[in-house]
Amino acid sequence: MSDTKPIRQGEELNAENLQNFLREKLNLDSGEIGISQFPAGNSNLTYCVRIGETEYVLRRPPFGNQVKSAHDMSREFNVLSKLSQVYAPAPKPLIYCGDENVIGSEFYLMERRNGLIIRGKSPEILENSPGLQRKVCESFIENLANLHALDYQNIGLETLGKPEGYVSRQVEGWTRRYFNAKTDEHLELEKTIEWLAVNIPEAHGAGLIHNDYKFDNVMLNPENLTEIVAVLDWEMTTIGEPLMDLGSSLAYWMSKDTGAELLSMPFNPKVLMINISRAELVEMYEEKSGKKVSNMLFYYVFGTFKLAVIAQQIYFRYVKGFTKDRRFATFNHFINSLGKIALQAIESGKI
Repeated sequence: MSDTKPIRQGEELNAENLQNFLREKLNLDSGEIGISQFPAGNSNLTYCVRIGETEYVLRRPPFGNQVKSAHDMSREFNVLSKLSQVYAPAPKPLIYCGDENVIGSEFYLMERRNGLIIRGKSPEILENSPGLQRKVCESFIENLANLHALDYQNIGLETLGKPEGYVSRQVEGWTRRYFNAKTDEHLELEKTIEWLAVNIPEAHGAGLIHNDYKFDNVMLNPENLTEIVAVLDWEMTTIGEPLMDLGSSLAYWMSKDTGAELLSMPFNPKVLMINISRAELVEMYEEKSGKKVSNMLFYYVFGTFKLAVIAQQIYFRYVKGFTKDRRFATFNHFINSLGKIALQAIESGKI
């Protein structure tokens, strides 16, 4: 289960201000609020707020945030407000606060969903059943295809992004983010940047995309692992190329030859990554979406590059002392490994 922990040093909230704010917004008479932290996230900070017997989830930007547009709480609140009405896995947001005097940043409060988020070792039933492993992966991919198939104009999200030129802007934007947060030399990663710039494919279409879709952001029904209870972390969702979304998911899907360290990263269940290949996930996506895909190498390489940049931004915050979370101390090695993985895929021509 996705349990909470005491709040990390330096990431505390102003409990008194928050209590007064929520008492007014939720029409509470009295009573203390309890605040704990969901410790597993790497970007926006997520807290559990307990009021009486009811639990809520509070999300705020990370301390030392260098990219305001990537941590826009009002945007995320707006997306979930509309998306939760038509897409069951999206949690319902309740209150947005743009007054940074309350806790030191903007934030929003949403409902809490309960279920299983697999980090590290999987449940025994999944470890020991190849048939279930495939069904869980099919459900995971089908849920992504369902998101891409939503009529984003009909639900009022047509202004969320600009489909035309999306891929080019993403390559340029994430390249800029990398160099803005650069701390060390990563030769393979910078060669990857050069390759991406000259291999941008033609657009296939546009859809609502999550942009960080992995099992670490998916909550499952512990009684039925093929049922997705919630999809979390919508901070990067936009209107864009659906294959970019699939490519990002593939980037998190480490293969057996990447070694124990990367396979142990808590993005997806290790047993699934060992037994089901990225190529099989692409086949599942084609089946579930009813569309053939092409240029998957580019989208996979870009996803791997983007993952490296996300890690670089996090590592930059750690180096600068904006976060004391020791999980990030070795991210420099992770960034370097991702650069090598991306360049190897380019040279082999295979995902």
